Amino acid sequence: MLANKRWLLLLMGALALSVGAARGAASLGASKGLAPSAETTHAATQKLRRVSPRLIRRYRNNAWRWQALMGKPRARHAVWPNTAHTMRTWRRTARRAYIAYVHPPHKSAWLCIHRFEGSWRDSGDPYWGGLQMDRSFMSGYAPHHLLRRGWADRWSPLEQMWVAERAYRSGRGFYAWPNAARTCGLI
Repeated sequence: MLANKRWLLLLMGALALSVGAARGAASLGASKGLAPSAETTHAATQKLRRVSPRLIRRYRNNAWRWQALMGKPRARHAVWPNTAHTMRTWRRTARRAYIAYVHPPHKSAWLCIHRFEGSWRDSGDPYWGGLQMDRSFMSGYAPHHLLRRGWADRWSPLEQMWVAERAYRSGRGFYAWPNAARTCGLI
């Protein structure tokens, strides 16, 4: 009988403490603004939402590939943590690099030279591609590209233009294509 009374008193004391704690927490949260709002929790879950690390690496690798083709330095952003913010950062970087890649600075000049040089797929030795690049030109201005993809007739037209752009920036200008550049009014 005495054990039952002690048990009942302990149970009633625990119940009183839990009710008091619940009331106190509710009043603290309501009066002092300690409970997070719906907008705050939504923003926090969006920020911490995990995404596929493969997707982030794919955006990063695409951005780096286009930047390498243009001769620009690689973008340096974190890949970890795998959050939506990191993914958006790399997607934005890849999009900007792609837009710059498809718009070479002297694109109209390269297209004019191409009209007087040859087909983009021209594989006639000793000159390859639409801008008629020889072996020394390709090995000098695109050595990694040459090793990875082969002669210029296997490159896309934009890749050929960017290699020619590297030659232009190195100080050669349009003089590597004297007749075609003169016909186009570039020299």
